[in-house]
Amino acid sequence: MTRSVYVTGIDRGDGRQVVELGVMELLTRQVDRVGVFRPLVHDGPDRLYELLRARYRLSQDPADVYGLDYHEASALQAEEGTDALVSRLVERFHRVARNYEVVLVLGTDFAATQLPDELSLNARLANEFGASVIAVVGGKGQSAESVAAEARNAYRAYEALGCHVLTMVVNRVAPGDRSAIAEALTDQPPVPTYVLPDEPALSAPTVAQVTHALGGKVLLGDDSGLARDALDFVFGGAMLPTFLAALTPGCMVITPGDRADLVVGALAAHSASTPPIAGVVLTLDERPDESVLALAARLAPGTPVISVPGGSFPTAAELFGLEGKLNAATPRKAETALGLFERHVDTADLVARTSVARSGRVTPMMFEHDLLEQARSNRRRVVLPEGAEERVLRAADVLIRRGVCDLTLLGDTDVIRKKAADFGIDLGDTQLTDPVSSELRQGFAERYAALRAHKGVSVELAYDVVSDPNYFGTLMVAEGLADGMVSGSVHSTAATIRPAFEIIKTRPDASIVSSVFFMCLADKVLVYGDCAVNPDPDAEQLADIAVQSAATAARFGVEPRIAMLSYSTGTSGSGADVDKVREATKLVRSARPDLRIEGPIQYDAAVEPSVAATKLPDSEVAGQATVLVFPDLNTGNNTYKAVQRSAGAVAVGPVLQGLRKPVNDLSRGALVQDIVNTVAITAIQAQGEPA
Repeated sequence: MTRSVYVTGIDRGDGRQVVELGVMELLTRQVDRVGVFRPLVHDGPDRLYELLRARYRLSQDPADVYGLDYHEASALQAEEGTDALVSRLVERFHRVARNYEVVLVLGTDFAATQLPDELSLNARLANEFGASVIAVVGGKGQSAESVAAEARNAYRAYEALGCHVLTMVVNRVAPGDRSAIAEALTDQPPVPTYVLPDEPALSAPTVAQVTHALGGKVLLGDDSGLARDALDFVFGGAMLPTFLAALTPGCMVITPGDRADLVVGALAAHSASTPPIAGVVLTLDERPDESVLALAARLAPGTPVISVPGGSFPTAAELFGLEGKLNAATPRKAETALGLFERHVDTADLVARTSVARSGRVTPMMFEHDLLEQARSNRRRVVLPEGAEERVLRAADVLIRRGVCDLTLLGDTDVIRKKAADFGIDLGDTQLTDPVSSELRQGFAERYAALRAHKGVSVELAYDVVSDPNYFGTLMVAEGLADGMVSGSVHSTAATIRPAFEIIKTRPDASIVSSVFFMCLADKVLVYGDCAVNPDPDAEQLADIAVQSAATAARFGVEPRIAMLSYSTGTSGSGADVDKVREATKLVRSARPDLRIEGPIQYDAAVEPSVAATKLPDSEVAGQATVLVFPDLNTGNNTYKAVQRSAGAVAVGPVLQGLRKPVNDLSRGALVQDIVNTVAITAIQAQGEPA
């Protein structure tokens, strides 16, 4: 039977999209097929649905998402009554529900809908849909006492109308009132009630939205600059020293176009991160001289300079009524919204209350969701030696907004701050460290010299070595100043892992360092090892790789069933390569009789039940293997890339295993999401280490 969750409110302006996005995130962690239904919709694009469709790769036909538009609904209700309206919407809801395991219903928005008693209509629809209700109350601009009373009244209203209320969410409250409101709502209403503070970055318009609202023309700037949030507006009219003192981080500067001194001053301040600004708006359709614009472009590449036709007063009037919106064009706002929801909502309890059983299938998206949730549950610090690299900074932005882990970025701190400002990234309290000038450098040099004394390394030589970010980051991990390290987006694998071999070394229970990839197929996750480190392991090393890979699989929720791969299955083949795999299988069975393992076995017999039924009918692994151990690097590396490209699998890794503390390598072609996933994996690995 399809489950459905109905997110609704009591008035407009409650910021309900944060809750709707958060609930969608939770549902897609549990099941593969989640549908969306909005009973009533306004004319024009539905920004939230477009965001959900892009973010969660929904294949649902947009025509099935909506019931009726508000004009149709109002006319139908006026002509035939509420029962006819509800009947039409119930029919359209079930057209969606029959195709999905769970449906997220987005309630009406109370915005000029011309529908009487909208709260009662939402309650009735929830009941007719058989949906549980999450009710949202907006608290912006209200006192703590008023918000608490409104939340209690909202609960009573929906309960009195027969709704099963899962939870209440009070949103957009003043941060200073959050604790008092939460305490006031401890016992009443008698369901969990979560209180979310107002987050300025969510209501702040982006520079692109400001440009559109003002009918502006972009003189300078790139897409990254246009995506910045305008957190404040500073109107320039004073002399330069007074004006500079008024600038705030993330502000949008509004100034007449003939004030070249203020334009250049604002962009120079941004370039020095004192402070970074969102951009500059030039009023009255005036623009500086071309030489000034050329200087501006060199001072702060990518920072938007916009020309608008209006004067300062009409521009101000337009801006102060402008609020940012969650949509597909603002993915960073979505990360902020999810981070806010996950920090203040007991997501595990909410999932349990929805009674949505977890699907037996594990999709790539579900696996990625689980990584972030597991990392967030017990935060660790991960050091990123490539702190000035754009992809690393953008990954850091996601990790910070989602609250996944604490970060240390290595590199020239001025360069990191400037690049972060250019990309519109707020690093918050992220630790920035320059290995060259750090006070830790001398101590690290002495530690490294002691470790490598047998190789003739002096303190003087070590002092140079540890200024390398990968060595410095590895020493931070070794000294307990960070829990793990991720590098490799611009460094080679050797440059990333050599310091770990020299400083951190292997665990007592591991003979070698090896690696796995998590191969996220359409309906399951497989673990491939070793596809990145050991060229031609012998039988003992292959056995060690199998044991380590099984442990890594279990650590990340994949039940280990090990297939020791070869070009023959069972006793059908012979030769040195097959004998090596056969011997490795025997070693694993002897050392770890608790592990389920089969080998030698061919790939098709390992993963395809119909082939396994013919070749190894009595095996408890054949046809359902989850951990696939390749006989050598040539086979493993080529196979993972073939599956990745041909089957459209998401390959997460390589994840190193066997080290005393976690260090992981990135592909130099790693995407931002790859870096996010690898950092989350590293943080989870570190959770097994002493804090």
